[in-house]
Amino acid sequence: MWRTPGRKQAFGNIVLLGILMVLINTNDVASRKVRVLDSFDDSAAGCSRKYSASLADFGGVGDGVTSNTKAFQAAIDNLSLYASYGGSLLFVPPGKWLTGSFNLTSHFTLYLHKDATILASQDESEWAVIDPLPSYGRGRDADGGRYISLIFGTNLTDVVITGDNGTVDGQGVTWWDKFHKGELKYTRPYLIEIRYSQGVQISNLTLMNSPSWNVHPVYSSNVVVQGITILAPVTSPNTDGINPGGKGDDESR
Repeated sequence: MWRTPGRKQAFGNIVLLGILMVLINTNDVASRKVRVLDSFDDSAAGCSRKYSASLADFGGVGDGVTSNTKAFQAAIDNLSLYASYGGSLLFVPPGKWLTGSFNLTSHFTLYLHKDATILASQDESEWAVIDPLPSYGRGRDADGGRYISLIFGTNLTDVVITGDNGTVDGQGVTWWDKFHKGELKYTRPYLIEIRYSQGVQISNLTLMNSPSWNVHPVYSSNVVVQGITILAPVTSPNTDGINPGGKGDDESR
């Protein structure tokens, strides 16, 4: 005999249906952001990744004015979930993508389109202050801490930073001026710093106007840097190209 469900049972069914609908909608959103990599040849990135997403999928705006710090970190945090499932790739499309520092993840590729430029923010509030490296004990510009690098990673495995000669622009003029005037409270950031990591490739990019050093792999192994163009005015202070570091090195020299 068919029985009409009571109020409690009917309410429970509604709640269960609502939960299922939320889960389905959430999965749909995730599937739209992260997809199986088939939009372009992933072999150009120097390694095979199974999943990919575009920075624009996470709210990125490439107008050169809007801050994309949160968009970069949200995208990388989401893609980090795929590290054990074939790895992932974040595609930076054409545009000028203003951002503060962001952290990379393992089994990951950051890939810049040839017409993409990552612009370093000149807002110091977007740059965390971190401790000097243990073997250095101090920074180049100040006794205390240092600003974290624009593209930063620590304790990583299998990381690629590359592109079709896309650009990373550190917009270093403000930092250089403060250095020359003795106004820096902390050491200037680098463009790229990778620490305590292994299996790192940095290739096919143009790096320009870094606040200080351009590429700083430190306490790391199996690091390959190739096909990099580095540009800075002759008057810019300490804009070294590639400075590997490790135990016994002295950042203050």
